[in-house]
Amino acid sequence: MRAAACAAAALVVAACSGGGTEPGAAAGLSSLERAQQSGKIRAGYANEAPYAYLEPATGRLTGEAPEIARVILAEMGIREIEGVLTEFGSLIPGLNARRFDIIAAGMYVLPERCREIAFSNPTYSVGEAFVVRQGNPKRLHSYEDVAKRPDASLGVVAGTVERSYARATGVPDDRVVVFPDAPSALEGVGAARVDAYAGTSLTVNDLLRRAGSDRVERADPFTDPVINGKSVRGYGAFGFRKSDKALVAEFNKRLAGFIGTERHRELVKAFGFSQRELPGVATAAALCRG
Repeated sequence: MRAAACAAAALVVAACSGGGTEPGAAAGLSSLERAQQSGKIRAGYANEAPYAYLEPATGRLTGEAPEIARVILAEMGIREIEGVLTEFGSLIPGLNARRFDIIAAGMYVLPERCREIAFSNPTYSVGEAFVVRQGNPKRLHSYEDVAKRPDASLGVVAGTVERSYARATGVPDDRVVVFPDAPSALEGVGAARVDAYAGTSLTVNDLLRRAGSDRVERADPFTDPVINGKSVRGYGAFGFRKSDKALVAEFNKRLAGFIGTERHRELVKAFGFSQRELPGVATAAALCRG
């Protein structure tokens, strides 16, 4: 899934971009003005289906976040997205280092992240899931199950919320294995390097669908972690630099008229999103307050 390709057509995204001075920066343009002037914007993504990933056959950046971004940005006069492939844990540093202007990776809105970047209002809400070895030999159906078994280990992807869920539910750090990406974590479970991999339910479904392996399965049933007395649910959104207030405001304005519409639901259906994953009345401001 770490394939890279470059394509010149509008709205076809290349994963071959790098850093460097941003066009228009010397003229003192804002990120929004610069993107509208050039008709192009750079977006960081972490190659995690179904949220954002490069389609190997076409070299096109796709997934829930990039496809929504195309619609919203086109309404703002920005018709080309240049993808910048980045490990998930490096997305926020990369954004603040100006390697790209937007994070389009389905990133959860969390108070600790809100201290570093700004978020759009959420585009989806989703629960958790585990990948386990066939037959689930250690009977792991929740984070709490892992915490209770001294011989159980849990795989997470670097920089994801699952790491904090593990800590909050009592899974010791020495029983958590950090992987660079979801496919590596899946391989870790299949090779018995870890007993379970924790990810969003949509990530797990997509991984298992693509893998077609008889060595692993989804833990069923599964109970979402309970933290501070509440069953947690993640809300994903787009990330921006805190200084890009105009870009965030314009993006949110267009997003408000799109999320939940028939056009939106049809667009994300192909990636496994349904009515259940709509974000409801949640806002970035409320989620940032925790």
